[in-house]
Amino acid sequence: MLAPRLAAPAQDAQAAGVPPGWITPTPRGLVAEPALLTKLGRVSESAASDDREATDGVYVETGNMITGEGWISAGPGYRRHALNDRLLLDASASVSWNLYNVMQASIEVPHLAHDRLTVGVQVMRQDVLQVKYFGLGEAARASDQSGYRFRSTDIIGYATVRPARRLSVSGRFGAMPRPSLSAAAGAHVAVPSTIDMFSEASAPGIASQPSFLHADVLVAADLRDHRGHPTGGGLYQFVVAVYSDRDTGRYSFRRYEVEGAQFVPLFTKRWILALHAREVFSDTSTGSVVPFYLMPSLGGKNTLRGYDDYRFHDDHMQAFSVESRWPLFTHLDAAVFGDAGKVASRVADLDLRRLRTSYGAGLRLHNATATLLRFDVGHSTEGWHAFIKISDPFKRSMPISGRSAVVPFVP
Repeated sequence: MLAPRLAAPAQDAQAAGVPPGWITPTPRGLVAEPALLTKLGRVSESAASDDREATDGVYVETGNMITGEGWISAGPGYRRHALNDRLLLDASASVSWNLYNVMQASIEVPHLAHDRLTVGVQVMRQDVLQVKYFGLGEAARASDQSGYRFRSTDIIGYATVRPARRLSVSGRFGAMPRPSLSAAAGAHVAVPSTIDMFSEASAPGIASQPSFLHADVLVAADLRDHRGHPTGGGLYQFVVAVYSDRDTGRYSFRRYEVEGAQFVPLFTKRWILALHAREVFSDTSTGSVVPFYLMPSLGGKNTLRGYDDYRFHDDHMQAFSVESRWPLFTHLDAAVFGDAGKVASRVADLDLRRLRTSYGAGLRLHNATATLLRFDVGHSTEGWHAFIKISDPFKRSMPISGRSAVVPFVP
């Protein structure tokens, strides 16, 4: 019933002046779009687009927050190009619904080697007040939910090389002086403290937090038509990260990540099948362990949407998602999705048997190139969970990013 209306050739015609890959808005669709939504979509083009270079001046920072921050975060930011656009200065601060707060400042040289090289330095300070922890492994019980507060400062230098338009190689080296782990804080703390409930055996790294040096390299092939609201193409990434415990060496480890997402138009770019898969592996030397706050985890807004944030932790993780999106209005899509995944203490146990699963539906408010707001409701054996976010469901804080937090590990 949907296909004849969505597949009409006139609806996919490319109009002049709109971003490549965007479908010309028309009054046709499943339902006529309210004028307010049409106006919001058009007005947001200049302010919310992942495909345009950032402009100078004051802006509203809505990123940098990790999973668990609450439904929204915001704060002031300021950026300025200098020396004939050869230097970019940026600083921002934001507070979330759950009172998480992040401050950062960076200096970047963005247009080296004929626009193929970017280098920069950044300082980031974060205070996340109520990060969830349930224990190790698949057997962790929902009734053992706890919370902890994590404060850290990260000083990094980073660089990105773009040998081709769709291919990038990024690297980063950073130093994190000894972070602070304490009992959950803020408003409405309704769960016990992780420090009180768990020991070093059930939460490695809980007894003491060392200073870290960390480094990572990411190779990415980005074939999407738009980063913030893809309607075609794919994203394929491989990350190698090293964390070095500078105090005892006990918490030094290596991490390997493989991730892929593909967006397949069904008859038209208004009707999308989105596929996503991710594998994460940890590697330690004899006598070393991965701190629980840096272990791969599953659950929440980007993985198992029928489970709590950070529901499952272990050394290794796999996650799969499939999602179908189609337009209710020009700027509002409906979506149905299914998620699956598991964590394991051994790589050999990462198979397709006995996966945790969830399913659900949601809405995506967007403009031509960016997701403005999404609402997901997921269901699993542990009940229903709802998420309101301002990002695409497969977009997460990659540790390679010069503007993303490193700790805790974000699913």
